[in-house]
Amino acid sequence: MAIQFSTAVRNGRLNAIATAVGASPKLVLYTGSPPANCVAGATGTVLATLTLPSSWLNAASSGSATEAGGPWLGAAVAGGVIGYFRLWDSSLTNCHMQGTVGQGSGDLSFDNATLVNLQNIQVTTFTLTDANA
Repeated sequence: MAIQFSTAVRNGRLNAIATAVGASPKLVLYTGSPPANCVAGATGTVLATLTLPSSWLNAASSGSATEAGGPWLGAAVAGGVIGYFRLWDSSLTNCHMQGTVGQGSGDLSFDNATLVNLQNIQVTTFTLTDANA
């Protein structure tokens, strides 16, 4: 049997992520494949940097936490195909999360993962779901 956690524990872990990342984090979109982990240097070209709202994640409920204060808005600073994202603290010092991006797929999905310079970007849905239910 796999380890299982209560909903309260799963919610607590998700809320701890929001606390550790802090207020007004930066969501950075890059070309290419993600590095091995958040500690490794970023690769690819920065396509956009979005400053998220101060309260960027709703309090967890039923083992999931959703995007808050949205939609999250920004504009591309370069053109290209988004390959991955990183979620940084507000000073762009510490990477706290990274994942893949796709068109209708990936950890973060866009309706069109190919950006052109100065294109407006809108993230309307983002959900973190804790495992081990």
